[in-house]
Amino acid sequence: MFNLLVVDDDKNIRYLIKEVFESEHYTVATAADGKAALDLLDKEKFDLAIVDIMMPNMNGYEFTEQLRTFDKELPVLMISAKQLAEDRKKGFTAGIDDFMVKPLDTEELVLHVKALLRRAKIVGERRIVIGDVILNYDSFTVTKNGETQELPQKEFLLLYKLLSFPDKIFTKIQLMDEIWGYDTDSGEETLTVHIARLRKRFEGFEEFEIKSIRGLGYKAVKKI
Repeated sequence: MFNLLVVDDDKNIRYLIKEVFESEHYTVATAADGKAALDLLDKEKFDLAIVDIMMPNMNGYEFTEQLRTFDKELPVLMISAKQLAEDRKKGFTAGIDDFMVKPLDTEELVLHVKALLRRAKIVGERRIVIGDVILNYDSFTVTKNGETQELPQKEFLLLYKLLSFPDKIFTKIQLMDEIWGYDTDSGEETLTVHIARLRKRFEGFEEFEIKSIRGLGYKAVKKI
Protein backbone atom coordinates (compact mmCIF):
# COMPACT_ATOMS: atom_id res chain seq x y z
CA MET A 1 0.00 0.00 0.00
CA PHE A 2 1.35 3.41 -0.99
CA ASN A 3 1.57 6.25 1.52
CA LEU A 4 0.99 9.75 0.13
CA LEU A 5 1.69 13.18 1.61
CA VAL A 6 -0.64 16.02 0.51
CA VAL A 7 0.59 19.57 1.22
CA ASP A 8 -1.90 22.38 0.58
CA ASP A 9 -3.20 25.29 2.66
CA ASP A 10 -6.70 24.80 1.25
CA LYS A 11 -8.45 22.31 3.54
CA ASN A 12 -11.04 21.52 0.85
CA ILE A 13 -8.29 20.50 -1.59
CA ARG A 14 -6.63 18.40 1.11
CA TYR A 15 -9.93 16.70 1.87
CA LEU A 16 -10.71 16.08 -1.82
CA ILE A 17 -7.34 14.53 -2.60
CA LYS A 18 -7.42 12.45 0.57
CA GLU A 19 -10.86 11.09 -0.30
CA VAL A 20 -9.86 10.31 -3.89
CA PHE A 21 -6.78 8.32 -2.97
CA GLU A 22 -8.23 6.57 0.05
CA SER A 23 -10.92 5.28 -2.31
CA GLU A 24 -8.01 3.89 -4.37
CA HIS A 25 -6.72 2.14 -1.21
CA TYR A 26 -3.79 4.48 -0.58
CA THR A 27 -2.99 5.89 2.84
CA VAL A 28 -2.87 9.70 2.93
CA ALA A 29 -1.42 12.20 5.39
CA THR A 30 -1.97 15.95 4.99
CA ALA A 31 -0.17 19.17 5.93
CA ALA A 32 -1.20 22.83 5.55
CA ASP A 33 2.27 24.15 4.63
CA GLY A 34 5.82 23.09 3.84
CA LYS A 35 7.09 23.31 7.41
CA ALA A 36 4.38 20.98 8.70
CA ALA A 37 5.11 18.62 5.82
CA LEU A 38 8.82 18.48 6.70
CA ASP A 39 7.86 17.62 10.27
CA LEU A 40 5.79 14.69 8.98
CA LEU A 41 8.68 13.51 6.82
CA ASP A 42 10.84 13.32 9.94
CA LYS A 43 8.39 10.88 11.50
CA GLU A 44 7.04 8.83 8.61
CA LYS A 45 8.06 7.32 5.27
CA PHE A 46 6.11 8.46 2.22
CA ASP A 47 6.07 7.17 -1.35
CA LEU A 48 5.02 10.44 -3.03
CA ALA A 49 4.19 14.06 -2.17
CA ILE A 50 1.49 16.22 -3.79
CA VAL A 51 2.42 19.84 -3.12
CA ASP A 52 0.75 23.20 -3.75
CA ILE A 53 2.87 26.26 -4.59
CA MET A 54 1.26 29.14 -2.71
CA MET A 55 1.24 28.37 1.04
CA PRO A 56 2.08 30.32 4.20
CA ASN A 57 5.27 29.75 6.22
CA MET A 58 6.96 27.71 3.48
CA ASN A 59 5.72 27.55 -0.11
CA GLY A 60 5.93 24.59 -2.46
CA TYR A 61 9.17 25.69 -4.11
CA GLU A 62 10.90 26.13 -0.75
CA PHE A 63 9.56 22.82 0.52
CA THR A 64 10.86 20.96 -2.52
CA GLU A 65 14.28 22.59 -2.28
CA GLN A 66 14.51 21.62 1.40
CA LEU A 67 13.32 18.09 0.65
CA ARG A 68 15.96 17.59 -2.03
CA THR A 69 18.76 18.34 0.44
CA PHE A 70 18.06 15.03 2.19
CA ASP A 71 15.86 13.01 -0.19
CA LYS A 72 16.62 12.98 -3.91
CA GLU A 73 14.22 10.20 -4.81
CA LEU A 74 10.77 11.00 -3.33
CA PRO A 75 8.47 11.82 -6.28
CA VAL A 76 6.93 15.29 -6.00
CA LEU A 77 3.83 16.30 -7.97
CA MET A 78 3.30 20.06 -7.80
CA ILE A 79 -0.25 21.42 -8.16
CA SER A 80 -1.14 25.06 -8.67
CA ALA A 81 -3.54 27.52 -10.24
CA LYS A 82 -0.45 29.12 -11.77
CA GLN A 83 -0.28 28.29 -15.47
CA LEU A 84 2.77 30.15 -16.77
CA ALA A 85 5.71 28.21 -18.16
CA GLU A 86 7.97 30.11 -15.77
CA ASP A 87 6.09 28.65 -12.79
CA ARG A 88 6.56 25.11 -14.11
CA LYS A 89 10.23 25.74 -14.84
CA LYS A 90 10.78 27.10 -11.34
CA GLY A 91 9.17 23.97 -9.94
CA PHE A 92 11.29 21.59 -12.00
CA THR A 93 14.40 23.57 -11.10
CA ALA A 94 13.52 23.16 -7.41
CA GLY A 95 13.29 19.41 -7.94
CA ILE A 96 9.69 18.42 -8.67
CA ASP A 97 8.87 15.48 -10.95
CA ASP A 98 5.51 16.55 -12.40
CA PHE A 99 3.16 19.55 -12.53
CA MET A 100 -0.63 19.81 -12.75
CA VAL A 101 -2.81 22.92 -12.99
CA LYS A 102 -5.83 23.53 -10.77
CA PRO A 103 -8.74 22.96 -10.89
CA LEU A 104 -7.74 19.32 -10.76
CA ASP A 105 -9.28 16.54 -12.80
CA THR A 106 -9.20 13.82 -10.13
CA GLU A 107 -9.08 10.94 -12.64
CA GLU A 108 -6.08 12.55 -14.33
CA LEU A 109 -4.50 13.19 -10.93
CA VAL A 110 -4.72 9.48 -10.08
CA LEU A 111 -3.12 8.59 -13.43
CA HIS A 112 -0.27 11.06 -12.84
CA VAL A 113 0.39 9.64 -9.37
CA LYS A 114 0.35 6.05 -10.60
CA ALA A 115 2.78 6.94 -13.39
CA LEU A 116 5.14 8.69 -10.94
CA LEU A 117 5.06 5.72 -8.55
CA ARG A 118 5.77 3.36 -11.44
CA ARG A 119 8.69 5.53 -12.51
CA ALA A 120 10.00 5.66 -8.93
CA LYS A 121 10.11 1.86 -8.91
CA ILE A 122 11.98 1.91 -12.20
CA VAL A 123 14.43 4.53 -10.91
CA GLY A 124 15.01 2.49 -7.77
CA GLU A 125 15.81 -0.61 -9.80
CA ARG A 126 17.67 1.53 -12.39
CA ARG A 127 16.56 -0.66 -15.25
CA ILE A 128 13.59 -1.32 -17.51
CA VAL A 129 12.68 -4.78 -18.74
CA ILE A 130 10.44 -5.24 -21.79
CA GLY A 131 10.29 -8.86 -22.85
CA ASP A 132 13.84 -9.86 -23.79
CA VAL A 133 15.06 -6.24 -23.76
CA ILE A 134 16.83 -4.75 -20.73
CA LEU A 135 17.71 -1.06 -20.38
CA ASN A 136 20.44 -0.59 -17.75
CA TYR A 137 20.65 2.98 -16.44
CA ASP A 138 24.03 2.49 -14.75
CA SER A 139 25.81 1.50 -17.95
CA PHE A 140 23.66 3.28 -20.59
CA THR A 141 23.21 -0.08 -22.30
CA VAL A 142 20.39 -1.91 -24.03
CA THR A 143 20.64 -5.70 -24.04
CA LYS A 144 18.60 -8.22 -26.00
CA ASN A 145 19.23 -11.96 -26.09
CA GLY A 146 22.76 -11.51 -24.74
CA GLU A 147 23.74 -8.80 -27.25
CA THR A 148 24.50 -5.42 -25.67
CA GLN A 149 24.60 -1.95 -27.20
CA GLU A 150 26.11 0.96 -25.30
CA LEU A 151 24.29 4.16 -26.24
CA PRO A 152 25.51 7.76 -26.18
CA GLN A 153 24.27 9.41 -22.99
CA LYS A 154 21.61 11.66 -24.52
CA GLU A 155 20.21 8.85 -26.68
CA PHE A 156 19.95 6.53 -23.70
CA LEU A 157 18.36 9.13 -21.41
CA LEU A 158 15.82 10.00 -24.10
CA LEU A 159 14.87 6.36 -24.66
CA TYR A 160 14.77 5.65 -20.91
CA LYS A 161 12.50 8.66 -20.34
CA LEU A 162 10.05 7.61 -23.03
CA LEU A 163 9.94 3.95 -21.97
CA SER A 164 9.51 4.90 -18.30
CA PHE A 165 6.10 6.29 -19.29
CA PRO A 166 4.80 4.10 -22.15
CA ASP A 167 1.95 5.70 -24.13
CA LYS A 168 2.52 9.09 -22.46
CA ILE A 169 2.95 11.92 -24.95
CA PHE A 170 5.90 14.21 -24.27
CA THR A 171 6.12 17.54 -26.03
CA LYS A 172 9.37 18.47 -27.72
CA ILE A 173 9.86 21.23 -25.16
CA GLN A 174 9.41 18.79 -22.26
CA LEU A 175 12.01 16.42 -23.68
CA MET A 176 14.47 19.20 -24.47
CA ASP A 177 14.13 20.62 -20.95
CA GLU A 178 14.50 17.20 -19.31
CA ILE A 179 17.37 15.76 -21.37
CA TRP A 180 19.30 18.85 -22.52
CA GLY A 181 18.36 21.30 -19.75
CA TYR A 182 16.49 24.61 -19.72
CA ASP A 183 19.57 26.64 -20.61
CA THR A 184 20.66 24.55 -23.61
CA ASP A 185 21.66 26.26 -26.83
CA SER A 186 20.46 23.25 -28.83
CA GLY A 187 17.28 23.56 -30.87
CA GLU A 188 14.45 21.07 -31.43
CA GLU A 189 16.26 19.76 -34.52
CA THR A 190 18.72 18.12 -32.10
CA LEU A 191 15.86 16.15 -30.57
CA THR A 192 14.64 15.17 -34.03
CA VAL A 193 18.08 13.81 -34.92
CA HIS A 194 18.30 11.78 -31.69
CA ILE A 195 14.84 10.30 -32.23
CA ALA A 196 15.83 9.31 -35.77
CA ARG A 197 19.00 7.63 -34.47
CA LEU A 198 17.04 5.66 -31.87
CA ARG A 199 14.53 4.50 -34.47
CA LYS A 200 17.32 3.37 -36.78
CA ARG A 201 19.18 1.64 -33.96
CA PHE A 202 16.15 -0.34 -32.78
CA GLU A 203 14.18 -0.72 -36.00
CA GLY A 204 14.39 -4.52 -35.74
CA PHE A 205 13.04 -4.65 -32.19
CA GLU A 206 9.48 -5.90 -31.88
CA GLU A 207 9.27 -4.98 -28.16
CA PHE A 208 8.75 -1.22 -28.55
CA GLU A 209 8.65 1.69 -30.95
CA ILE A 210 8.80 5.48 -30.77
CA LYS A 211 5.86 7.23 -32.37
CA SER A 212 5.58 10.84 -33.50
CA ILE A 213 2.45 12.69 -32.38
CA ARG A 214 1.75 15.31 -35.01
CA GLY A 215 1.95 18.84 -33.66
CA LEU A 216 2.91 17.67 -30.15
CA GLY A 217 5.95 15.45 -29.74
CA TYR A 218 6.66 11.76 -29.15
CA LYS A 219 5.65 8.72 -27.15
CA ALA A 220 7.00 5.21 -26.71
CA VAL A 221 4.72 2.23 -27.21
CA LYS A 222 5.34 -1.19 -25.72
CA LYS A 223 4.28 -3.83 -28.24
CA ILE A 224 4.43 -6.93 -26.03
